[in-house]
Amino acid sequence: MELSKGQKIPLNENFLTIKFERPDSALEIDTAAFMTGGGGKVAGDEDFVFYGNARHNSGSVTHNDDDSIDVDLSRVPRHVEKISLTATIYDADKRRQNFSMIRNARLKIFGTNGEIAIFPLEDFTVETAIVLGEIYRYKGAWKFNATGAGFSGGLAALCNNFGIEVKDAQPPAPPPPEPPRPKIDTNRNRSSSRREKITIPPPPTVREEPPQPKKVELRKGQKISLVKRGSTLGEIVINLNWSQPTKPTGGFFSRFTGRSGIDLDLACLFELKDGSIGAVQALGNHFGELDYPPYIALDGDDRTGSVAAGETIRVNGKFADRIKRILIYTFIYEGAANWEEAKGVVTVNCPGSPELIVRMDEYGSRKHTCAIALLENVGGTFSVEKVVEFFDDSEQMDRAFDWGLRWTIGHKD
Repeated sequence: MELSKGQKIPLNENFLTIKFERPDSALEIDTAAFMTGGGGKVAGDEDFVFYGNARHNSGSVTHNDDDSIDVDLSRVPRHVEKISLTATIYDADKRRQNFSMIRNARLKIFGTNGEIAIFPLEDFTVETAIVLGEIYRYKGAWKFNATGAGFSGGLAALCNNFGIEVKDAQPPAPPPPEPPRPKIDTNRNRSSSRREKITIPPPPTVREEPPQPKKVELRKGQKISLVKRGSTLGEIVINLNWSQPTKPTGGFFSRFTGRSGIDLDLACLFELKDGSIGAVQALGNHFGELDYPPYIALDGDDRTGSVAAGETIRVNGKFADRIKRILIYTFIYEGAANWEEAKGVVTVNCPGSPELIVRMDEYGSRKHTCAIALLENVGGTFSVEKVVEFFDDSEQMDRAFDWGLRWTIGHKD
């Protein structure tokens, strides 16, 4: 079975072997497994299995010399709800390497009787770490989620996200001693016509770290995780901007609306870790709250598309561990459903991360609602995936993403 990103399958065997393959790459890759509880954190360092801690004390997870990982689901401790399987590039920043340099990578899952599934891993850009997939408990059974979420920061960032404090393996080396100064003969005896040439060594060259790209434009289905600096994320700012038609659309319906512009509204569905669900949108005056649940707020409502700043949703990164997922969407409240003329662009900004750009570049649909991007909590940060999928209305979109809200017709004041 070939899996796609976000696809979930049941695991009907207890003993599994997970292999990360990259046939055409010489990059030095390290795999690891984080065994976490319900809060997405490890209970202790022993729940981090990697080359330096090759076997969990329960015997349930083993890291092999070939970087494959064996999992015995029958021996997983009760406090473990999820096993996150990861890959990182060794010394990526110093070597100026990232996962865009790897082609044809794939994750393979083997059971007792052979290969169970294969998950192609592609479309990475600046990432130096990947959450390959997750083995998790669901109603007493085990399932696998094909995650494929990448982010910057390497192994240290992964450890911090899963609750492990990373310390330097050894103290930094002392600075090299100053080179001895050349001795100059101060004797004024000029009888010798030959003078010694004195060479002063140049200062040591400081190696610059590779610059991070300032912007990354996502392709459909591509996921990039936001960079978490310190214990929490910064404020996540999601902005929608669009254009108005260059000429009046007119037509039969314009006589009833009395306007030819497009009123494009930014909104989101949210699901918190405690099971709470809802929507943040101008329709119905559900503008949300930043410091209280759902920790998401809509700044205002631009009904014309003429406001330079567009419309903005903010997410309080301090409470990211309480948010499970966010679906960013937009709908045309008034005007023709002409997405090509609207030319909608959504940007996602978070301190320490490159600006992520999602263009609504699929046209021809006459439907009024568009799911733009999906943010999912992965190890304490958010992966951002480009969706751009059109629906007749919000209720149809809700069903497609299995949200579970009840919808009624609403109007703006």
